[in-house]
Amino acid sequence: MSVSQSEERRPVTVVGVSMRELLASCAAADAVSRPPRAPEPASRPVVQDRRAA
Repeated sequence: MSVSQSEERRPVTVVGVSMRELLASCAAADAVSRPPRAPEPASRPVVQDRRAA
């Protein structure tokens, strides 16, 4: 394989999308694709026994 053939196989770089926008879109897609978190169980109020010792 000659050098010119290997250069032809290089992937095309998309110009116009910043790395910040790319990362933000990936984070948004990840957040949207996950199901909502289950609500945390309600904590019971702790009842303390106030008897005199």
